[in-house]
Amino acid sequence: MPPQQLFVKALKEQYPELNIIILALQYPFTVKNYHWHGIPVIAFGGRNRGRILRVFNWMDVWAIIKQLNQQHEVIGLLSFWLGECALIGNRFGKKNNIPHYCWLLGQDARPGNNYVKLIKPKGGWLIALSDCLAAEFEKNYQILPQHIIPPGIEPLSFGPPAAKRDIDIIGAGSLIPLKQFDVFIDVVKKLTINFPGIKTVICGKGPEAAKLRVRISQLKLDKNIQLLGELPHLEVLALMQRSKIFLHTSVYEGFGMVLSEALYAGAHVISITSPMSDMPWQFHKAKSESGIVAMATALLHDSALHHEPVLQYSINTIARKVAGLFIHDQAPPPGTMHEAGKFE
Repeated sequence: MPPQQLFVKALKEQYPELNIIILALQYPFTVKNYHWHGIPVIAFGGRNRGRILRVFNWMDVWAIIKQLNQQHEVIGLLSFWLGECALIGNRFGKKNNIPHYCWLLGQDARPGNNYVKLIKPKGGWLIALSDCLAAEFEKNYQILPQHIIPPGIEPLSFGPPAAKRDIDIIGAGSLIPLKQFDVFIDVVKKLTINFPGIKTVICGKGPEAAKLRVRISQLKLDKNIQLLGELPHLEVLALMQRSKIFLHTSVYEGFGMVLSEALYAGAHVISITSPMSDMPWQFHKAKSESGIVAMATALLHDSALHHEPVLQYSINTIARKVAGLFIHDQAPPPGTMHEAGKFE
């Protein structure tokens, strides 16, 4: 999970005096303690097992948090997703008077999240990844998250600008129905009318891979679309820096870090969804497939298209923002950076 990995590393770098400990409930699939970039990890090996075994796993987690609280002066608990981690964190925090915040990251804001009834969260301890995610959660559960903190990127992960942008359109993400890569393929097919030699790539793996390969073949797009599979993160960033357009066809999104990465790579972004009310001008929202085609056509025809890197939110700023919830004198001054602009 690159966004969470970057965040934890940045938090450690920004606050080396803090003793950060990661509790991993389901992954990896083995029970073990180890260190990741100098940060202790306690893995419970839950393996996504059924209800009864999951409850036993929760009991083990509770016992470890209780032990950690006895050994250390715990200043706060942070849960990723409003799920089982938030359930444990919320109840332990209430029982021991320890601040607990939960970071809503996407699917957990949609209808049908049974943990909302179990936890009964307050808006004050909910962090939404984006404006639209906060609105989605309020619409579904009548609770408005009081904090908006988007994903950050690490500018140092990017290499020097590519000598040439030889990829017309790039897409990246899990090959699942939600991401609608079939729409990506249909868009490319329509673009071949004006751009018969268009070059596009898709990075990612998932259950839709075989279906997408068949569709590419049926539409005779083998020379226009490459399915590259899962690639190392740095390789994907390098491909973004060679691309003119990043096409994001996901029908639902909290705030995909790939959007910020693509913008910093200098690519123009065309997306069906818009995570924030205020996005850079290089971000283009399309309401339909025909709208995507029209926007892409205009951008690809523009011989003077600019590709300046756009930094929305650096991971260091995000780490300071989250830390400020627990350490109140550590939040960055508002308005000091463009990237920090409109969190709340």
